[in-house]
Parts: sequence; C-alpha cells; structure tokens
Amino acid sequence: MIEVQHVHKQYGDQVVACDTTLTIPKGKITSFIGPNGAGKSTLLSIMSRLIKMDSGKVLIDGKEIDAYKSNDLAKKISILKQSNQINIRLTVRELVSFGRFPYSQGRLTKADWTYVDEAIDYMKLKDIQHKHLDQLSGGQCQRAFIAMVIAQDTDYILLDEPLNNLDMKHSVDIMKLLKNIVEKLDKTIVIVIHDINFASVYSDRIVAFKNGQIVKEGATEEIIQTSVLKEVFDMNIPIQQIDDQQICVYFKG
Repeated sequence: MIEVQHVHKQYGDQVVACDTTLTIPKGKITSFIGPNGAGKSTLLSIMSRLIKMDSGKVLIDGKEIDAYKSNDLAKKISILKQSNQINIRLTVRELVSFGRFPYSQGRLTKADWTYVDEAIDYMKLKDIQHKHLDQLSGGQCQRAFIAMVIAQDTDYILLDEPLNNLDMKHSVDIMKLLKNIVEKLDKTIVIVIHDINFASVYSDRIVAFKNGQIVKEGATEEIIQTSVLKEVFDMNIPIQQIDDQQICVYFKG
C-alpha cells in the first residue's frame, strides 16, 4: 500500500497540500476528485517523487520513497502526468518501449518487447503502432501514453486525468481496461479525474479534495452523496440510482 503521512506542500502563500494523511490500499482503483487547484495532481506527483514535499512522509510497501534508488522506484510506481509533450518524433511502438527503460536501460530484450506488445494490444493500438505520434488524434496519443505506463509493469500506477482528449467510447474503454488490470493483474491504480460519474462507476474508493485538504475519503458509495459533493464542489448535485450505480446529475446543479 501507499501511505501518505502528514504531507505539507506550498508555493509561496498557496498551500496545495495541508497536513495530508492518506492510505491507498492495494488492488483497488482510488480516484481523486475535487475542483481545480484542490491539490490532487500535486499529491500525485509527491507520491511518485516528481515533486518534493516540504514536510511529511510517503511510504510504498512500508519503505519511504526517499530511500528508493530512482531505478528501483521506477519499477515500483509509474505515473502519467496530464501534460505529455515529447520533442522527438516517435512511433507509437517506440514510445511504449520507453516504459521498459528501468529494466533494460534502452537495450530491450525479447522479454521487454513482449511487455511492449502486450501493452499495445491492451490499448488496441496494434494497427497504428508504427505511426508517428504527430500523425495521431489526441485520443490515440493518450492511449499510447497509457500503454507506455502499462508496459512499465509497476505495482502502482498513477494517472493524472487519463481521459483527457478521449471521446465517450474511448473513455469507457479506458476505464474498463483499468478495472480489468486491477482485477486480473493485481495492480493498484490512483486516478485524478474530473468526471465524477466515471469515478462513481469505476472506483473502489474516492478521495475528495478541496483547497489542499481532504474533505472526505472512503468507499465510493460513501463519497457519492449529495451532502459530500456539495461540500466539495459548492453545487447541489442530485444523485440517481441506475442499475445499481450512483449517477450524479450535476448539469442541473
């Protein structure tokens, strides 16, 4: 599991993580929800050591992240940030192969290419794997980046807005895939996500943030409640039960 203990981070006068304490259980999808600027993405970056916290601790499987060598940490936890800009011209297959760098240091073995092929198949990219990224739609690029993270084969996968640039069909496909990865491959996934209905339908647990603090965390059905969502989003969000799923009717709020 991932343990966040009293983590604090601020930029100037702006506090983006205020004494944050949180446990991410293994083998689940945990979604971070909340308004823009609530601190969700910052905490994700702190958990993966991309951003240094001002104080506090983050432990992965009982070991502080600062005690991991970079290469060992990259075999344990992977992250896909919201902005994925690469300045060199790559094919989809080349991009996905980058996920194997912690293992191969750029000299991919047959086993490494097997992981690459499996990730490409997972993301349904086989027919475009030899196309360059600048030839793809935004949604196809996003799927390629997610495939790269899958090829990294870490226990923990952190995804910052993975549904960006995806239409409804591909968003559903991605969330079904992530659910399948958790259930079949025993992965742990943490997602920063804006669409609370995707969080409601596909998450095991939800952590709700506001102003750098956790408002409430718990099982999905505990968080997808009108009273909780009003505290988080300052909106009255009715909830309807449809086929055993809690659906938020936020466009009427």
